[in-house]
Amino acid sequence: MIAETICAAVSAAGVGIAAVTAYRRRFLAATRILAYALVPVALVMTGLVKWAANTAFSPVAWLGFGVLALAWLLFMTTRMVERRGGRTRKERKEAARAARQGAVEPAASAPSLGPGAKPVARPGAKGAAVEPADDFSDIEAILKKHGI
Repeated sequence: MIAETICAAVSAAGVGIAAVTAYRRRFLAATRILAYALVPVALVMTGLVKWAANTAFSPVAWLGFGVLALAWLLFMTTRMVERRGGRTRKERKEAARAARQGAVEPAASAPSLGPGAKPVARPGAKGAAVEPADDFSDIEAILKKHGI
């Protein structure tokens, strides 16, 4: 009974504030204040205030909230354990990196500048065959100069 009286008084005060705001020609703000002022009366009319008052003083309701909190705690614990997956952070990062690399380039392709067979010397060429490392000595010098 007292909760309904308090809600009615809050709504009446809100309607008064909305009227003063509308008198000052701030109609948008007055409409918003009026909307907020009507909420307590609407809650009383729907019976939610009575339900909330009965719930606040009911031990069964508080036990229900406790069981709900326990269920939430168990749910969050299982999600945390599932997310960890029993692996270390380093292993998870390596697995993610491997998955990304597999999506970008196929594993069957070999790099074109990797170690391979030495070039075959032509029959008419002078001297020994040139090694691939000699061909890129100037590039290696530039990279070393820049610290790469």
